[in-house]
Amino acid sequence: MSFKKYQPILEVVFLSILVYLLHKLVFFLNENNPKFQSFHFPIEVVYGFFFVCSLLIILILIKVKKINIDNVGYTFLLVTCIKMGISYALLSPILHSGNPNLRTEKIDFFIIFALFLTIETIVTARILNNKQ
Repeated sequence: MSFKKYQPILEVVFLSILVYLLHKLVFFLNENNPKFQSFHFPIEVVYGFFFVCSLLIILILIKVKKINIDNVGYTFLLVTCIKMGISYALLSPILHSGNPNLRTEKIDFFIIFALFLTIETIVTARILNNKQ
């Protein structure tokens, strides 16, 4: 088993943990701020969801690269669109809740989504650049 083949997964794990710790630090520093309390979904749940999605996307891309490297980009677009649809379904209860921190929670959700999309895009670009 070649570890170089699964290096993108290690990159996703490392970057996800780094981003989570930084985000958790922001929450810790604003612990008494009411805007950061009583979210519909705890930050760990949102990070867990996007982490699992990122791992699945990267695993799918590694498998597609074995079959045909020319389809990696198209596959990335397809699975990202699917993830976006699932993310909207997950965000839907937040949009329809009566939570007074609605704006803060939506922004937080979008930031996490954008961070993981950035991580996935960087790792996908590295997969495409390694055409061995």
